[in-house]
Amino acid sequence: MANPKFDRPVPIRIDDPRDVQSARDAYDILTHWQGIPDLDHTGAIAVCRKAFKGQRSGKEARLAFQRFALNNGILAEDGTATALSSRRSRLR
Repeated sequence: MANPKFDRPVPIRIDDPRDVQSARDAYDILTHWQGIPDLDHTGAIAVCRKAFKGQRSGKEARLAFQRFALNNGILAEDGTATALSSRRSRLR
């Protein structure tokens, strides 16, 4: 099973900010989603699964996950997740 990497991370905010780097990372977030499932959620899961099988690209999985994150209010501005998480780790 492949794990296509994203050409650039998708920064999100769920509890702590983080950058989603691959189809596997996105799939893990999607399958543990506590919100109400919608078409973006279902579609992103399907695209990530197909990416594992080589039937879709990492770019397609990234776009599907990014659309899900945007429509569910968890998409962070580019660089926000990385900057916040590195600042938190320095403060600990």
